[in-house]
Amino acid sequence: MLANREFSALVDAGKYPEQVAVPLDPPFINQNGKIQNLLLERFTSVALITSVAGSLRANHYHKTDWHYSYVVSGVVEYYWRPAGMREKPNHQRFGAGTMFFTPPLVEHAMFFPEATTFLTFAKNIRDHEHHEADLVRVKLVNVRARPGIDSGWELLFPETE
Repeated sequence: MLANREFSALVDAGKYPEQVAVPLDPPFINQNGKIQNLLLERFTSVALITSVAGSLRANHYHKTDWHYSYVVSGVVEYYWRPAGMREKPNHQRFGAGTMFFTPPLVEHAMFFPEATTFLTFAKNIRDHEHHEADLVRVKLVNVRARPGIDSGWELLFPETE
């Protein structure tokens, strides 16, 4: 696995790694506490996002933007596939203290089985106007409440073959 600096240097050069999990280097710890570096390369905007249990975000792809997502608390069920593909999306679960990356032209969705707080670090300006201008909405994942199953939620993939 790449080190954090190697991963973010590839992103900075426009050479996006295949892996979505972003490696975090060991923290610096002393008597004052702990410092965990998240990114060591350039980005333009940072957003703090809270999501309620059962919510679904994204279901889109970015034409030019990319973003890192760092989970502060809770869980993100992350789904992704190349834009325009019809196969079932890839899936990986990210808990508190982990980070993942979304390059441009990758359809992605995030499901939150519990209340979750996360940070995004993005290449482009992330005010509403710029963000909306750079994305294309897709129906990658749908979610519905299902009290009869263990998780309480059912995830559906409407645009798969």
